[in-house]
Amino acid sequence: MTADALPAYAYPGGELELFAQARNWKSYFARVLRPFIGGSVLEVGAGLGATTKALCSGDEQSWLCLEPDTGMAVSLAEQVAAGELPAICRAKAGTVADLLSERGAAPAFDCVLYIDVIEHIADDAEELRRASRVLRSGGRLVVLSPAFQWLYTPFDAAIGHVRRYDRLMIDRLTPPGLVRVAVRYLDSVGLLASLANRLVLRSQLPTARQIQAWDRFMVPASQVVDRIFGRWFGRSIVAVWRKE
Repeated sequence: MTADALPAYAYPGGELELFAQARNWKSYFARVLRPFIGGSVLEVGAGLGATTKALCSGDEQSWLCLEPDTGMAVSLAEQVAAGELPAICRAKAGTVADLLSERGAAPAFDCVLYIDVIEHIADDAEELRRASRVLRSGGRLVVLSPAFQWLYTPFDAAIGHVRRYDRLMIDRLTPPGLVRVAVRYLDSVGLLASLANRLVLRSQLPTARQIQAWDRFMVPASQVVDRIFGRWFGRSIVAVWRKE
């Protein structure tokens, strides 16, 4: 089975395979994000499908996995056909700009997701403006991204991160016609590990063992510490906007 095709694109990063097995982390952010997800969903940059598996309950009206890397888009379509992703899912190769060129500005989605995606896009503000155009009235735009530019490391550069975000940067990203309804940080313990990497290890790519240790020990600890400190700091930031 093939995905709905658009021009080819090759994803430059190498972290998707490393983080695909980070089950505790995906389960954690899924619990935080799921209350904002429903109806007709657009997941931008669906990658290998690991995030789709974590977030898509199958109770949504529909779920479009939009992926600019054509090889990954085909793989997503094959996972849907094999029953490895919920039957409501559909895979498409391309970007939000491609959707707009096909459909015009007609709103089509109740929720648009950017999970570890927007930090890869040079003109992030324009990208979110495009997302707002495909979002129905009352719909939600949900972003999860790496937090704090002072944590930017060679690893970020190696996998194509243009930047990391804080609350002020998130506020500046608010597209016209949308209102921010939530912003919070996740993974406070992981922030300390990222800081250690920046100051001491300076590694370009974490090992599978390091990812496993972070997911197995630090993420569960973060779930406790994050609640204690009100999710005011962490390795990642979550933002949610609603279209008026």
